[in-house]
Amino acid sequence: MCVLLLTMKGTIVIFRLPPKTEHKILNKFCQRLYGQNTSSWGGKYRYRRKGILDNIPHRKLLKGVVLLLPKDLEKLLTYLEEFNALVYVRKVQLEYEDLTHMEIPLQ
Repeated sequence: MCVLLLTMKGTIVIFRLPPKTEHKILNKFCQRLYGQNTSSWGGKYRYRRKGILDNIPHRKLLKGVVLLLPKDLEKLLTYLEEFNALVYVRKVQLEYEDLTHMEIPLQ
């Protein structure tokens, strides 16, 4: 049995907004970051408002924990800075499962 191990360098970003952030600001933050499925006219029309992460290959592991490629890190950090988020960043090895979830072509 032959096992092919594919790994790639990635970045894990762990973030949270400051304590006692207003609920209205939390909603705006999440909508702009993750995007939002929405509808109008009582569900007659459905569409998606895109967020920042819709254009970045990523994997959301938990609330406030995202895996992404190092080249996309600056875009996310710039956005998080706007909301004064507390951010931790570390380099990691992405595994096969991460790469397929992020829809990164395997060579």
